[in-house]
Amino acid sequence: MTLGGIDIIALTAMLMTASTPVLLAATGELVAEKSGVLNLGVEGMMIMGAVGGFAVAVATGNPVLGFAAGALAGAALALLFAILTQVFLSNQVGTGLALTLFGLGLSALIGKSYEGIRPPATTKLDFGPLSELPVLGRVLFSHDWMVYLSLGLVAATWYVLNKTRVGLVLRAVGENHDAAHALGYRVIAVRIAALAFGGALAGLGGAYLSLVRVPQWTEGMTAGAGWIALAIVVFASWRAERVLIGAYLFGGITALQLQLQAAEYSIPVHLLSMAPYVITIVVLVILSAVHRHGVQAAPAALGKSFHASS
Repeated sequence: MTLGGIDIIALTAMLMTASTPVLLAATGELVAEKSGVLNLGVEGMMIMGAVGGFAVAVATGNPVLGFAAGALAGAALALLFAILTQVFLSNQVGTGLALTLFGLGLSALIGKSYEGIRPPATTKLDFGPLSELPVLGRVLFSHDWMVYLSLGLVAATWYVLNKTRVGLVLRAVGENHDAAHALGYRVIAVRIAALAFGGALAGLGGAYLSLVRVPQWTEGMTAGAGWIALAIVVFASWRAERVLIGAYLFGGITALQLQLQAAEYSIPVHLLSMAPYVITIVVLVILSAVHRHGVQAAPAALGKSFHASS
């Protein structure tokens, strides 16, 4: 099925793979921001997950261990951010930016010896007859296990945030940390746990980039994916189901620009490469204009430091 020289079925299938890194990172950042913490270090956590996952996968020959290492690398960087902002009360914006710069620099140093190496392949799941279905087989049943894990994590995050006591406590801390503290909830512990979870998902997203999306290590290979994840959380109005929509829209635009290049459209490659980011900015501007006079969707305590003695 082609339209204007573009294979629509291939485009839709590619969309799911292209969306997975930012979907994972945005889901993790959603949880962190729901607890009231603004972490601008997502890009740094993703790139550390990318190099950590790649290094372990190459050393062990096991991509599953690589993904686990990527999650641990992202969580470790997030815990560093948590200690600085929640224990030592450093500025969240400045610390997050420093974390990104730190991650980019450290990953470049670690990854120097891994350039030009191919990681072990991440196999696709075998769905048997389902994979042979016309259209649906290629679109829905032809992906690796991480694609389906990312969807499961979004569903689990939605359920926990909206249907469980854990989610209620997390949202209470993000809305009014003083009231949550007065009720006996451990605000700092909740926020540290949320940041660690967010960092682990960002690390998974980075590992997916280096092990599946672009199966090699390249310095700075996240190329702004962490910032897109932050933008998607805003686009989603801090709701898990909308994070899925936002990530898939971004992935769809990314996949489309690759298809346009393959179809040899006479559009400068630089314009195609910048299209996903430009469209993301345009969407955010439109949303800001629409909601300017509406109810604030962000957690009320987002970006505010908490101290038990205050």
